[in-house]
Amino acid sequence: MQYQFGSGVLYGRSLTNTPATPVRFGALQDVSIDFAFTSKPLYGSFQFPLAVGRGTAKVQGKANFAQFNAQAFNDLFFGLSNPTTGETKTAVQEAQTISANIVTVTNNSTYVQDLGVVKSSDGTVYTRVTSGPVGQQYSCNETTGVYTFNNTQNAVAVLVSYQYTDAANGKKITMTNQLLGNSPQFIGVFTSIYNSKQISLTLNACMSNKLTLATKLEDWTVPSFDFEAFCDASNVLGTMSMDE
Repeated sequence: MQYQFGSGVLYGRSLTNTPATPVRFGALQDVSIDFAFTSKPLYGSFQFPLAVGRGTAKVQGKANFAQFNAQAFNDLFFGLSNPTTGETKTAVQEAQTISANIVTVTNNSTYVQDLGVVKSSDGTVYTRVTSGPVGQQYSCNETTGVYTFNNTQNAVAVLVSYQYTDAANGKKITMTNQLLGNSPQFIGVFTSIYNSKQISLTLNACMSNKLTLATKLEDWTVPSFDFEAFCDASNVLGTMSMDE
């Protein structure tokens, strides 16, 4: 007899990019793949149907996985050109002290945009103005990453949030607007092994319609990936193999 235990392993390989780099859904938590048909009963004078006809079918899948992978997100969901090297990073409440009316953030040479300033001691939010700040106001040069404050704020500790670029590390997906109907297609392969018994399901053509990034206090962020399967150009949905 054959049993299966655990979340198994799920792979995706783009049908759009050539050559395609296969990607694995890392730290896979669970996978569900539903095969569902509509049905239409035929009734006569009695309560139970005389016959039931099977109608159209739908194959829907959902995977929850905890390991982030730019190649997987790009190839299997966004379907854009390959991710570029480098990333946009966010400095969250970088500690600084106002000196001579000025704060120059650490990553000023690759500065992108301002995300706000608060006072370290009590969380007071500073108000951004174009120039000539008074009281608890500031102005920001988003070319140089230099923040200017009123002289009454000198020696005050503040927390500065902003974005900057890191050209050497990471990957970046630029999410451009695509024409309606455009969507990446991929081969989906699910497999699970228990006691040397394996089941493998290959879906020849898949398309994802939903990617969810949901965070939770005191818990891991586990992206959720929804997809549908359909027949390929040869009118084949895929294959299912098992040892029993």
